Amino acid sequence: MNGHEARVMAAQPNKTGFRILAYISALLGLAGVVLPLLPTTPFVLLAAFFASKGSPAFALWLEQHPAFGPAIEQWRERRAIPLKAKLLALGMMVLSWTMLLALGSPLLVLTISGLCLSAIAAYLISRPSC
Repeated sequence: MNGHEARVMAAQPNKTGFRILAYISALLGLAGVVLPLLPTTPFVLLAAFFASKGSPAFALWLEQHPAFGPAIEQWRERRAIPLKAKLLALGMMVLSWTMLLALGSPLLVLTISGLCLSAIAAYLISRPSC
């Protein structure tokens, strides 16, 4: 955080929560790049939303980022998710559930995770692609 952002945060304490949520969401999105069960795109979109409410500088950075910017723009305009992100998310969900199965997870774990992953997959598929 630079000096200007610190002064803005002190002047607008009601935006501090949004700023914190934006940074946490962005960190979760970055973690999703390497963790199979954690998606990246939804957390980046969430970070953009929170940043627009609490940190204009961070929101601008996200919107101008070469990897994140186009996805944020498409979501805002059409509620669309990039096809590459959809395919990667669906593939990682299948891989994650298959790993749970191969590792001998209990039936309850397989059922609950399978239902959650299926619901997320249905939502992803229902969104337009860009």
